[in-house]
Amino acid sequence: MTIKRVAVLLAAGALLLGGCGGDRSAEQGADRSTAGKRLSIATGNTTGVYYVLGGGLADQIGKNIPGYQATAEATGASVENIQRVVRGDSDIAFTLADSAADAVAGKGSFTSPQPIRAIARLYDNYTQVVATTGSGVKSVADLRGKRVSTGSPNSGTEVIALRLLRAAGLDPDKDVSRQSLGLPESVQGIKDGNLDALVWSGGLPTPGITDLVTTLKGEVAFVPLDAVLASVRREHGEVYARGTIAKDVYATPADVSTIAVPNLLVVNEKMDPVLAGNLARLLLDHRADLAKIHPAAGGITRENAPRTDPVPLHDGAKHYYG
Repeated sequence: MTIKRVAVLLAAGALLLGGCGGDRSAEQGADRSTAGKRLSIATGNTTGVYYVLGGGLADQIGKNIPGYQATAEATGASVENIQRVVRGDSDIAFTLADSAADAVAGKGSFTSPQPIRAIARLYDNYTQVVATTGSGVKSVADLRGKRVSTGSPNSGTEVIALRLLRAAGLDPDKDVSRQSLGLPESVQGIKDGNLDALVWSGGLPTPGITDLVTTLKGEVAFVPLDAVLASVRREHGEVYARGTIAKDVYATPADVSTIAVPNLLVVNEKMDPVLAGNLARLLLDHRADLAKIHPAAGGITRENAPRTDPVPLHDGAKHYYG
């Protein structure tokens, strides 16, 4: 009888525990279905436009693509972002079109063609070269012998900075004292007197640059780039276009001539076509919401979004654009 009684008690206990376990499993299943799949967005420096817009994009994904949540990750930007998408460390990435073109061609920073596809062309990045007025730098050629930040390692800024220097006849490793710093560190270096100039490629306005010119006012100035544009285009293609930083962007005395490069949103070629199409749709349907996060998103248009050559559109995005 004792043995039977114990067996009954054990069976009852097992049923009770099983019932509790079943309830927990159901709750966990509900949590998973509510949370959905999480996407990682590779952005850039924390005081740059990529990071700001990446946060806005993550928010819009959570609100408008059922079953998905997203997180914006700070990175070194373009080249690193492409590498992250290819490795599977990130699902979505912001990148400059020149770096993405190198990736699909397997040149520049990439030793072989990379399996990336574009979701959309976004807005243009503007190359911003800022120097202290005391340095006497009024052209890229004047950077000879100066302390210059060329951007984070493996960033689109670094790619452009090195090409600018070479276009001006300078050897980046011999003719300038080059430092590979992110935008926050570059801005601080100017403020502390440890740098003479910085190069940055970003949307307008870039918060870090705004901070710099507002804090130092007449102690820094933008360097015009019209003298090197033709050489850069001849060597690296028409992805580099003439651009202008209007004087009202940073309250400069006059407009500044610069070089503009499109930004792309890219993913791995293996991304689910339905998700890729939904991402393309979201960018256009919620452009106004993204523009509230940063005005650069206002540059996203239905006409330009599919124009990502030479980076192929993802099949899902291509289907959406028709």
